[in-house]
Amino acid sequence: MKPPSRKQNSKLYKMKRLQLNINRGGFGLVRLCSLYRAQQPSGRRSAPVVFTLLPLPPPTLLSFFLPTHGLPCSYFLVSSHFIGEGCCEVFILSTPPREREQAMSSTLDEYCGSTFWNDSYLDRPDPDLPVCLEQTVLVWIPLGFLWVCAPWQLPPLFSPKQRGVRNSKLYLVKQALACLLLLTSAIGLIITLLEDYSDFRDPTPETLNPLVLYVNPSIYAATWLMVLLVHESRKRANDQNSPYLFVFWLLSVLCGVFTLQTLIRLAIREGSPPDLPRFSLFCISYCLQWISFIVSCISDVSSEVKAAAKKNPQLSASFLSEITFHWFSSMMLKGYRKPLEAKHLWELNDVDKTQTICTKFERHMMQGLKEAQRKMEGKRNKEIHKETEQMNGFSRSTSQDILVMEEKTRKDKKKKPEKLKATPTVPVGWLVLSMLKNYRHILIKGVIFKLLHDTLMFVNPQLLKLMVSFTEDMSVYQWMGYLYAVLLFVVALFQSLLLQQYFQCCFLLGMRVRTAITAAVYKKALTISNTARKESTMGEIVNLMAVDAQRFNDVTNFIHLLWSAPLQILVGVVFLWQELGPSVLAGLAIMILLIPINGVLMSKIKDLQMSNMKHKDQRMKLMNEILNGIKVMKFYAWEPSFAEQIFGIREKELKVMKKSFYLLAVAIFVVTCTPFMVTLTSFGVYLTVDPNNILDAEKAFTSISLFNILRFPLMMLPMVISSMVQAGVSCKRLEAFLGSENLNMSAIQQDPSCGALDSAITFTEATFSWNRNETPTIKNVTLNIKPGKLVAVVGPVGSGKTSLISALLGEMENIKGFINIKGSFAYVPQQAWIQNNTLQDNILFGLEWEESRYQKVLEACALLPDLELLPAGDQTEIGEKGINLSGGQKQRVSLARAVYSDSDIIVLDDPLSAVDAHVGKHIFEKVIGPNGLLKNKTRILVTHGVTFLPQTDEIVVLVNGEVSEVGSYKTLRANRGAFADFLNTYGEGSHSEEGEPTVNVVTEEDLTLGVDQDSQVDVDPGEAITLSLKRENSERARSRKWSKSSIRVSLKKAQRDKNLVSQKEGQVEMVKGQKLIEKETMETGKVKFSIYWKYLRAIGWWYSLLIILSYITQNVATIGQNLWLSDWTNDASHYINTTYPASERDQRLGIFGVLGVAQAVFVLLGVFLMAGGTIVASRDLHSHLLQNILHVPMLFFDTTPTGRIINRFSKDIYTIDETIPVSFRSWLSCFFGVLGTLAVICLATPYFTIVIVPLVVVYYFIQIFYVVTSRQLRRLDSVTRSPIYSHFSETILGLPVIRAYRHQARFLADNERIINENQKCVFAWIISNRWLAIRLEFLGNLVVFFAALFAVISRGSLDSGLVGLSISYALNVTQALNWLVRQTSELETNIVAVERVSEYTELDNEAPWTTDHQPEKSWPNKGEIKFLDYKVRYRPELDLVLHGITCEIQPNEKVGIVGRTGAGKSSLANCLFRILESAGGKILIDGVDISTIGLHDLRQKLSIIPQDPVLFSGTIHMNLDPFSRHTDEEMWRSLELAHLKQYVANLPDKLQHEVSEGGENLSVGQRQLLCLARALLRKSKILVLDEATAAIDLETDDLIQTTIRKEFTDCTVLIIAHRLHTILDCTRVMVLDAGRIIEFDSPLKLLQIQGYFYNMAKDAGITEAGATAL
Repeated sequence: MKPPSRKQNSKLYKMKRLQLNINRGGFGLVRLCSLYRAQQPSGRRSAPVVFTLLPLPPPTLLSFFLPTHGLPCSYFLVSSHFIGEGCCEVFILSTPPREREQAMSSTLDEYCGSTFWNDSYLDRPDPDLPVCLEQTVLVWIPLGFLWVCAPWQLPPLFSPKQRGVRNSKLYLVKQALACLLLLTSAIGLIITLLEDYSDFRDPTPETLNPLVLYVNPSIYAATWLMVLLVHESRKRANDQNSPYLFVFWLLSVLCGVFTLQTLIRLAIREGSPPDLPRFSLFCISYCLQWISFIVSCISDVSSEVKAAAKKNPQLSASFLSEITFHWFSSMMLKGYRKPLEAKHLWELNDVDKTQTICTKFERHMMQGLKEAQRKMEGKRNKEIHKETEQMNGFSRSTSQDILVMEEKTRKDKKKKPEKLKATPTVPVGWLVLSMLKNYRHILIKGVIFKLLHDTLMFVNPQLLKLMVSFTEDMSVYQWMGYLYAVLLFVVALFQSLLLQQYFQCCFLLGMRVRTAITAAVYKKALTISNTARKESTMGEIVNLMAVDAQRFNDVTNFIHLLWSAPLQILVGVVFLWQELGPSVLAGLAIMILLIPINGVLMSKIKDLQMSNMKHKDQRMKLMNEILNGIKVMKFYAWEPSFAEQIFGIREKELKVMKKSFYLLAVAIFVVTCTPFMVTLTSFGVYLTVDPNNILDAEKAFTSISLFNILRFPLMMLPMVISSMVQAGVSCKRLEAFLGSENLNMSAIQQDPSCGALDSAITFTEATFSWNRNETPTIKNVTLNIKPGKLVAVVGPVGSGKTSLISALLGEMENIKGFINIKGSFAYVPQQAWIQNNTLQDNILFGLEWEESRYQKVLEACALLPDLELLPAGDQTEIGEKGINLSGGQKQRVSLARAVYSDSDIIVLDDPLSAVDAHVGKHIFEKVIGPNGLLKNKTRILVTHGVTFLPQTDEIVVLVNGEVSEVGSYKTLRANRGAFADFLNTYGEGSHSEEGEPTVNVVTEEDLTLGVDQDSQVDVDPGEAITLSLKRENSERARSRKWSKSSIRVSLKKAQRDKNLVSQKEGQVEMVKGQKLIEKETMETGKVKFSIYWKYLRAIGWWYSLLIILSYITQNVATIGQNLWLSDWTNDASHYINTTYPASERDQRLGIFGVLGVAQAVFVLLGVFLMAGGTIVASRDLHSHLLQNILHVPMLFFDTTPTGRIINRFSKDIYTIDETIPVSFRSWLSCFFGVLGTLAVICLATPYFTIVIVPLVVVYYFIQIFYVVTSRQLRRLDSVTRSPIYSHFSETILGLPVIRAYRHQARFLADNERIINENQKCVFAWIISNRWLAIRLEFLGNLVVFFAALFAVISRGSLDSGLVGLSISYALNVTQALNWLVRQTSELETNIVAVERVSEYTELDNEAPWTTDHQPEKSWPNKGEIKFLDYKVRYRPELDLVLHGITCEIQPNEKVGIVGRTGAGKSSLANCLFRILESAGGKILIDGVDISTIGLHDLRQKLSIIPQDPVLFSGTIHMNLDPFSRHTDEEMWRSLELAHLKQYVANLPDKLQHEVSEGGENLSVGQRQLLCLARALLRKSKILVLDEATAAIDLETDDLIQTTIRKEFTDCTVLIIAHRLHTILDCTRVMVLDAGRIIEFDSPLKLLQIQGYFYNMAKDAGITEAGATAL
């Protein structure tokens, strides 16, 4: 190396002794400080100095004097270079400040009148900053910040001043403080002016005050004026909590600390303040700044915001409260004191409300969708154009080419369909873009927070390096160590604040995305076309809301890692390169190699999970059907068959799950191996490449710190990519649904000028089909319906009556023609749609309540007596799908809804089929008929019956979807066309010519007058329409006497009572039974330890013990490995001047590796054991749950919504299967990890044990606060999430009704309200996590601070290795503490699933299925039934429903059972099957008391055809005979007798034909006939028909009745019926009323005595026993 040239310098130099440790050629930075200040001529550069040293062996410590360059403190670059053998030349190249820096320094010196910077200020045990630096830089930092931020704060000043905005006390205090500060600045300026230019000036007039004393007061004065303006501006903006002002005051007080301590030092040194006026002014100003800072921490809001803040405290939170989430503390305290309930949760911010989120998202979504559709159309047009060109070219090609192409086509025939299928029919790729546009602001905010956090993350390893260096080098001043400790704390604190704000952004984004998707799916479901809706099942659409929306939520939580992870990896590698050089690439290579291994494992796990989802879906589908058809299953004693099917699927599921767990164990093993393998490889290569490389503590722990930082992005990146892939699949599904076509209502016009002036509805050549590609169902209908007319639509089964109604409602695809409607619409569907709401709300359906109208409607629809029978009158809650109402009651509520709506057009789709004949008469007269409430409305009545046709204005006869005839009853009858045939086939006999009987509804007045009327002669006709609920009936009607009705209720009275109750709301308890479906029991408070015990017992004690032991051993191995590394780093001081022995190096590496392998092996063992144990627990808990659910009595299913039971089998079992094992594993890992960390820190710095106790106490209290509240919030989330899906399912079922009434907007608002209720829980849960994290991280930061502080205090007695280890552990403790609390909460939240499942395994069971006392195989061989004083009640605490029934039914007798609704007919049938157990008396079948035998022994010997034809998904074979006890011949025989043989024989798969869920691919009639085939196949001696023909057309009814008479001649048949003509040919008829037999004889005799049965027959239009069409 050529020596630099020398320059002469005439300056006076001071000499200082310099020691250089010259090792090999290299560079070092040496600091030289003079003891005295010396002047240097301006503009002259310092001369480099060159020394040539004598030959010396390296490394050598050189000691010589070196002249300093007259600067207060200089840095010199020292370069040593070998010029000969052993001869060393040293160049000391002085590097004083550059000329510009010198000039600036001298300018600032002049500006302040003192030195701006001098190294000597810090190069001493008690450091200080120069006064000039304090007067400039430390003043400019806070002021500069405020002036830069001012433009964002002042705009409200220029807007018009709002009237009525009052000045708060806090605002006045702030302004007063700013004015006082302005005054101090003015006084400071005045003092300087007086000193320089007045009589009081300084005694030395040639020296004026420096410029800084003029400038500083002036810029301060301007700043305080700016603060005044900002205060005013924020007041006008109604947001006085300015974050900018908070940061400004914080910077002011922090920068002021240095000036204050300098002034105090000077005052102490000199005995009094050096400049008393300025000292006093500064102290006053600094105190005012502190007060201003404290005031800025307090929230200052208007009275309106304060009022709103009671419902949402975040509105009034100050900036400090916002960043620390302190505003949420009151909720945590409330949650700690008592279990949180939904009513305790605060209102959402406007920006988080569903309506706001949905409106914004929909705007962007529609723009994105239109753009995508435009692009797709363009692309499609191009393809069509291209294909046209190709076809033209093809037509010109030779025949040889055609042959070749045909051959190719044959070869590629399998590929073509796939290609066609892949062509998108809906736009794709628009949803994500719409989301990015919609949420760009919160995404950018997240990017800023993440970038700042990641930057600070890499500062910690550098501080750790300095800390280790400090403990090694005893010459470094003690204050440097304290500075490093404080910096570690401050950096960690800022890191925590930034990280929590980043997470807040991510989780809020996730929540908003989920809400937007859920609301969008709901809205789309209201408008989607029928064709598009058929492409997705209801389950799939619910999945879009539940699963796909959740996937988007999950992926948005970590979306920023896509750019952040690669950036972290890049920066980490750069820093590691500085520490280990190229050796770092070896460690990095291991990390990168392990990524694909992890990727493959995760991919395999994902595939297994996907296949497992199919098993889960299969199991849940079957489970759903079991619960929907549970009554039928109990009747037929089919539970074991279905349980076997479920267990079979479950075993497959557990098998796949076990494989998945084992693969996960390998993945965890790889992840555990990664850190030590990377460390081992990097250190091994570093030590091997150069014998002189020695691992010191500085390098080791800085590298480990950096490797730890890299682990997270390397682990998370594949997971984020995997989540992105899953979200991509969800995105396609959502795009397909949201982009599908809407209902096209263009064919349904509402033009008052269109068509004839006197027409309400006009059909013009209307042709409609259910699907565009199908044959039209409605063909060329041209029809004119006049206003105010009653039009009946009749026709045989399948003629298109319901389709005509659907076309009118706009539910079908229009092929041609149109329909014009004038006026509003109401619709009563064939199957009544009832909401899970009060009876009143079901009738009002969103309209205002009007007493007189409401009373008329109830009276006309025969609902008045319900108010007496229902526990809370019209305020009684109706269950899901109207579970606690009979079919007739549901239909009448549905009718009442239409009547109350006061619409112009009422469409009635066969509403009278589900009600008793007498009730039907009443409804027709009072509601539908010429004198009913709807007499002035246009009514379209679809009907199967013919009784009321003579009273209609017009009849439309449909045949095969076309209008065959239109005209009045007389005209059509005379025409002898299709209508006459229809009458002759079904109606003639059932129509009475003797005038139309009616049902007389008794008023209060009538009752008062006729109280003493002889009940035996004429039963009170009001009883005819008295209804009772299926449950709790006896209790409600206990005051009734069987002979006399007591309908003494009027609506006015009921309403008065209701008003009375509402006035005393809060004081009066809800009426018993008012809510049928009780709220789901939500456990509160701490999860009992017995639940954990139960789960561990399910796992198995040996498994549990071995799992815990393996985790303990793994942690011991980890600590051992780290202690070994700490000891290893001490080798650097032992082998300082000698070569590191290879044997020592190998031993160190070997043991380090062995300990690493040991911890990985124990982790693998622990996970394997846990996989085995948790699978055992899952199997055990599911098995107990299923067995118990199948054994519980029917009452449980009547009072528990199916969804609630399904939840146990789906969500709770999923939690037990997959979530609890993960939570349990993570908790064990975290718990032992935290214990290990604290142990290592205490071992390294024993002083740490002093602070460990208070820290643990604080930690414990934070944890208790959090876990209690978080657990309850998670429970509330689950409970409030169910209604979202319930409401959605309910909406889908009632879609035609909602659309008909045009109530879509109301249902959207309801959906938004329900989602908001759930949002409150989710938002509160997100904030509770941030609240916890910020406090735990602060605690963790204190651990870091104390670990560093005690390391500084004990640096003399500590080796650097232990310090490095201690602080490394402390830096990780924050995350570990956070995770431990999270996992504790997570585990406690998830273990609730075990609690919920256990709750259902402990339900009371029905009687055993089999007992030791078994009847003979041939029993019953006669079919004789005896009831001996038989009594029954629904529940022990309720009254009897059957009051001592005594009767005898002879073998082979046909007994009809009739009675008003609620008389006890179905209860009698249920008793026969022991669905209801005896409360007294007994039933004997062929002399055997049925209560003494097993339930299955009884039920397998009886047959029933239930009212609802329940079928299960599976084959026809399985539906007839699930146990495969019968031959195919027997099955074909039963199908033939049930008139289904021809239909089944024509099916491609015959008996193996798949029946869809609920038998939806069969008509109602076919389903009922299949149920008949079941009964025929069993051929029991006793058959029960429970209103089996209630909901079917006359044709199917005819077939069933004929078959029963023919095939069951040698059986005892009990027929429960409300169509009286079906039981007129029975041997005897039993008439029940209020649970007692009042008449029991042959139909003829009962008609002759003109009693109860006679009245019923008269109401039904039957006057003699032979009057039946059958």
